[in-house]
Amino acid sequence: MTIHFILSGETLESISEEIHLENPKYLKEFHNAHCAREDMIHEELVPGKKLMIPDLTKIREYNSRNDAPFKNPKLNPEIPFHPENFSRIFSVVSKETEDNGLEEKSNTLTYTVSLKWLRKEGDYHFFQMFKNNFSEGNGSMMADLAAESMRSLNPIEVKTDLKGRVLNVSLPEETIRNFRQIKERLNDLFPDPYAKIYLDEFEMAVLDRSLFGSRMKEDVFIKSYFATIRNGFKNGKSFLMQSIGEENILVDIQQKVESPDYDQEMVLIQALDQEEDKNFTGKYTLYTDSGMVKTLEIRYIISLFGVKNKSFLTITELT
Repeated sequence: MTIHFILSGETLESISEEIHLENPKYLKEFHNAHCAREDMIHEELVPGKKLMIPDLTKIREYNSRNDAPFKNPKLNPEIPFHPENFSRIFSVVSKETEDNGLEEKSNTLTYTVSLKWLRKEGDYHFFQMFKNNFSEGNGSMMADLAAESMRSLNPIEVKTDLKGRVLNVSLPEETIRNFRQIKERLNDLFPDPYAKIYLDEFEMAVLDRSLFGSRMKEDVFIKSYFATIRNGFKNGKSFLMQSIGEENILVDIQQKVESPDYDQEMVLIQALDQEEDKNFTGKYTLYTDSGMVKTLEIRYIISLFGVKNKSFLTITELT
């Protein structure tokens, strides 16, 4: 047995994790059995007070009982991916805020996404995606051009593996064949020299299949909706990697099931796996039978070169 002086912010759970004790209730039980009456733990830990810590032999004995809350099978689900016949429309709200310490600028983009499962071929699923109803807070010409350009490509095809991970994003052959007419129409709608530069770059990205696929994998809807949330769970935790921000910075994310008391819908809570110079939280609601996402919320903050960039994304299924 050792004595630990409780630090501010510590909990039975955090200390148990440090000493590799699976069920925190035994830390409280052990302490109360060995401490003075006035030092007994009733609710929260009190910083500065002593905490009796069991030795390794006792910890192994406790762990052998195999009754830790995180071992509940419902907290370690095998999340399915059964998109057959799936067809939904989603509302997307993406808010970006830039704070340089002197001023704060915000912009909100909203649109809808129609997502429909098309077919399964071998170990792959194929989806059709339409983006529509764009609204951008600043209402600039370039924002209107970007929205109209995206609409002109509808539909887009998304290819995933059997876990829902995106493998490729592509355009129908008909869209590629007709792109000259599409670009001419966009030039007529936006007869501006800056628009011409944008559309020339747009054409290059569209006609280069590899470039188009790699860029669309980073589309905020695609990379969030088809995130690798179906990785296996162990001890109540699952891990994935996600890219965030325009710079597509990779972060390691840990996710847990919010509560084992679920039936038709399961909620996943996400946070950064390790403390970094970033902040990230995510919340996904899934249908338990299909594993398809019903709603999601993602918030993150990235600080680069003295500028704090805040992002808030919601994707909500429309009834």
